[in-house]
Amino acid sequence: MTTTPVVQRISECFVKPHGLTQVSNQICHLTQWDIVMLSKHYIQKGLLFKKPTPLVDQHDFIENLLEKLKHSLSLTLSHFYPLAGRLVTQKSQDPPSYAVSVDSKNSDGARFIYATLDMTISDILSPVDVPLVVQSLFDHHKAVNHDGHTMPLLSIQVTEIVDGVFLGCSMNHAVGDGTSYWNFFNTWSQIFQAHAKGHDTDVPISHQPILSRWFPNDCAPPINLPFKHHDEFISRIEAPLMRERVFHFSAESIARLKAKANMESDTTKISSFQSLSALVWRCITRACSLPYEQRTSCRLTANNRTRMEPPLPQQYFGNSVSRLNAQTTVGELLENNLGWAAWKLHLAVTNHNDKVVLQSLKKWLQCPLIYQIGQPMDPYDVLISSSPRFNMYGNEFGMGKAVAVRSGYANKFHGKVTSYPGREGGGSIDLEVGLLPHIMSALESDEEFMKVVSVSNPLC
Repeated sequence: MTTTPVVQRISECFVKPHGLTQVSNQICHLTQWDIVMLSKHYIQKGLLFKKPTPLVDQHDFIENLLEKLKHSLSLTLSHFYPLAGRLVTQKSQDPPSYAVSVDSKNSDGARFIYATLDMTISDILSPVDVPLVVQSLFDHHKAVNHDGHTMPLLSIQVTEIVDGVFLGCSMNHAVGDGTSYWNFFNTWSQIFQAHAKGHDTDVPISHQPILSRWFPNDCAPPINLPFKHHDEFISRIEAPLMRERVFHFSAESIARLKAKANMESDTTKISSFQSLSALVWRCITRACSLPYEQRTSCRLTANNRTRMEPPLPQQYFGNSVSRLNAQTTVGELLENNLGWAAWKLHLAVTNHNDKVVLQSLKKWLQCPLIYQIGQPMDPYDVLISSSPRFNMYGNEFGMGKAVAVRSGYANKFHGKVTSYPGREGGGSIDLEVGLLPHIMSALESDEEFMKVVSVSNPLC
């Protein structure tokens, strides 16, 4: 009987921002968009790289890589200094009050871990399902964002495998969203590459983060929650046993799907991602074998930055996302065509504007709600998160282009779909799908779905 190799932690340390300034000592108050994330998991995304070949000395390679990663991380944190901090809370009992902020001064910094795993790139990428060991390539396993009071807000785990290196990053989701996460990652890569070319500390970056938090005009920070203790709004839910699989969709396959959806809806307005999301919604719903009168919904994560008036810059560091929702009955979803479902998603996206966002924030301030993991999701919903627009494969750390993107345990539940750009670019998309095992088997037998799926070989 063969045993599955396990990740061995070799060393860890803490990395602080290079050249702390007076500004980085300030308290950063959390916004409504940030606070709702306190009971969710950290963001866990990572990149798998091939080791350069030929390698004369494995030990020298990894030692040099670790030192360069730590140095460039310190320089990067000087731009993203809240990530080196900890959460702090001011609370009172009468009346109940609970205000959460980021303290960038009283902290050890970001955690940096070096680990090893006796597996190959093929061992990780060749199986049909994502191996469970991938969850061990990230720190902060099962941690919720409120744990950032005692845990680092950012943790980097560098795992050396036989023929590659996995760079796993866990970032507190109450401090930033996916746009913020990948801006940090892109900047780290840019500084790493500049340092490798001989630049030291003064490295100009492409997208300087804007760290000042945005609040509505009628909301003065800090925001006080009507709670006495975090047990009133923090929950920890174990994910059910699921299968997790990455499906690849080529640019050509998506283009055909988009043309089909627009033709069936007699329009040209439906986007590629709306078409693909509609396909996933229909096919997962069909795989669930639900009663036709059951209501079902497809939820998309929307970036609010461009929807605000005036718009927030894309460099805004923090959370600025909302959930969009298209609903119908199972019967209507399956009896109508792809274009019908795609048009419902298109309307949900186009109707999400500044007025809707501000109304939602006003309603939240009147009755604060903290998102719970997997809630308000139910077995009849599909949630599609992340974005194929994020620059994931542009990140290089002296090992060329990554061969794959993978995520950890965080925020996974039945019906959760995570979107990534395809490695070859050009509009291709990878979808990481988590479903109960029998429903995944049904999806794999769904003709409408599988004829759109493309073959991908990242090992080439």
